[in-house]
Amino acid sequence: MVAHDEEAAQAKTQARRQQIEKLIAQADQWCDKLEQQEDGHKGRGRPLSEPGITARFYQAVKEAGMGHIIDIDLRHEGFAYHYRALRQQALERLDGKLLLVTNVNDCPAHEIVRRYKSLADIERGFRVLKSELEIGPMYHRLPQRIRTHATICFIALILHRVMRMRLKAANSACSPGRALSLLSRIQRHQVKINGALVEGLSTVTPEQLELFKALQIPKPTAQ
Repeated sequence: MVAHDEEAAQAKTQARRQQIEKLIAQADQWCDKLEQQEDGHKGRGRPLSEPGITARFYQAVKEAGMGHIIDIDLRHEGFAYHYRALRQQALERLDGKLLLVTNVNDCPAHEIVRRYKSLADIERGFRVLKSELEIGPMYHRLPQRIRTHATICFIALILHRVMRMRLKAANSACSPGRALSLLSRIQRHQVKINGALVEGLSTVTPEQLELFKALQIPKPTAQ
C-alpha cells in the first residue's frame, strides 16, 4: 500500500523548488558579473573566473543536496550546468508518499499506517534510552540490580515522553532535553548566619516560567 500526506508533499515540493531557484539565481548572478568583467566593468570584490564559479557552484549544489537535479559539467572549459526538470518532476510525484509492505491482509489501510508510525515512536524511545538516559553501560553483576537499573531508565523514559507530549501540546519549540537543562539551573540555597538558617531560591527567568506552564507543574518556592 502507498500512504500519501498532502501537506507534507506540498511542503517538501515547495522547499525543493525554493532551493533550486536560489541556486540558479546565484549562478545567473555570477554569470552576469563575469560578463560585466569581460566588458571592462569593475565591480566590488575580487574578480571572478569561470573555474572559480564552477567550484563555488559545485560546492553550493552539493551542500544543498541538489546534485541529482542540477548537473555541473566539470569537463567543460567554461562554466556550464544542466537543470534536469524531468527528474525534479519525477521527485515531486513521490513527495509525501510512503510505500508500506505488509503480510496482514485483514487490517485497514489507516490502521497499518498508524502502526507504522507507532514503530517510529518506539525507535525514538530506544534512541532516547541510549543517548539522553544512558541506559548503558551497566556496571552491575547481580540480576536484581540489572532489573532495577532498567526499571529506573524505563520510568525516566515515561517521564521523558510525558514531557515531550506536554511541550508539543503547548506549542513549545523546546525539547525535553533542553527543558531539563534550563530547569536544572534553578537552585535552592541555604545559608546559616549566627545560628539562623536562611533559605532562598535563585531567580526564575521568564523562559523557565513558560516551561513550568507548558509542563503543567507548579513553580518552585523558597519554602
